[in-house]
Amino acid sequence: MAKTNVIMIGTGGMARHHLSVMLGMKNTKLVGYVEPSLDQQEATQKLHETKKVPCPPFYGSIKELIKAQGPADAAFIITPHKFHLKNTSDCLKAGMDVLLEKPMVLNETEAKKLIKLREKTGKLLVIGFPGSLSPAIKKAKQIINSGKLGNVSSISAYVHQHWKHATIGTWRQNPEISGGGFLFDTGSHMINTVVDLGQDDVVEVSAIMDNCATPVEINSTVSGRFASGTMFSLAAAGDSMHCTSMVTVMGDRGVLQTGIWGERLLFKSHKDAEFTEVKTAKSQGVWEQFIKVRSGKVENPCPPEVGLRFARLMDMIRKSADTGKTIKRTRKSRSK
Repeated sequence: MAKTNVIMIGTGGMARHHLSVMLGMKNTKLVGYVEPSLDQQEATQKLHETKKVPCPPFYGSIKELIKAQGPADAAFIITPHKFHLKNTSDCLKAGMDVLLEKPMVLNETEAKKLIKLREKTGKLLVIGFPGSLSPAIKKAKQIINSGKLGNVSSISAYVHQHWKHATIGTWRQNPEISGGGFLFDTGSHMINTVVDLGQDDVVEVSAIMDNCATPVEINSTVSGRFASGTMFSLAAAGDSMHCTSMVTVMGDRGVLQTGIWGERLLFKSHKDAEFTEVKTAKSQGVWEQFIKVRSGKVENPCPPEVGLRFARLMDMIRKSADTGKTIKRTRKSRSK
């Protein structure tokens, strides 16, 4: 496979997590970074030194990079959430395919704008939800659709993390930049994976949020119902420890268990005493899956429509938490 020349917009801690894998991939060449922070530039240069890969130049803006060296084949955007819409728009308009870190944008209105721009430019846009991009979640949906679980009555999920204290003083607790707190950040993986497994519209939501004396939500509980009748429940504890998750899909003939990132997959039928592991292909992460989509090996499992789906549900969750009411939405009322 020919190498994909890629630029990375934002080189913070999460970006370097992805870079640690990307710099070892023979089909990928990093050709430029957009990063105004000197500290982040230095940390990225050190990573290149560790991996023994030459570090490409840094630029202060996408416009500056394109003026200096032209657009690349693709862009990987990993910036604070507020800037996702503008950065993605600039890259799509410049003719680059885009892998965009989750959550896609701040709300439904912004999501619709990106979909229109994707249609206008004809470029590829993949949203970096590891769950939707994982072989495990793809396999889980196949198992659900095969009928092995029987009638699926409920999906339950939780995620907990030492998020509140770890993000004090960072942009993640600034709602104007982050768009939300723990549920919108780490919890977005949980929401997206549960809805992906539900494979239907959410028509009813009730939510409670607690900011725990911070500017953003820290602990949240959400319950709801899909149009199919399947119930779901979500628990997000951002004032906890470590970072652990579970998603359980419950049917009358079988049960599936996975993680919100699709990091495992277990199955137990009504005849089994214990869960057994379901073998799935191993993934090196979202960039590897993006390359497969871009090369035509697989269909895009996480297009901007997934980002729109998430944004709509988050809007319902926020409205419920703000009003103390159950929010209902019919298929007919969904805006296209």
